[in-house]
Amino acid sequence: MSAVAKLLAQKEQLLARLDTDLGPNERAEIQVLLAKIETALKLLGSQNSAAAE
Repeated sequence: MSAVAKLLAQKEQLLARLDTDLGPNERAEIQVLLAKIETALKLLGSQNSAAAE
C-alpha cells in the first residue's frame, strides 16, 4: 500500500470517528490529525508532480 493510500485510509477513519459522539478534546485532536494528513497529501502530490516533469 502506497503512502498516499495509507494517508487516505487514515483520513477516512478519522472522518468516520468525527461522526460519532466525541468529547471536545477528542474532536480537536482528530481535526489536528486531519490537518497533518492534508499537509502530507499535498506534499506527496507536489513531489509526484515534480518527479513527473
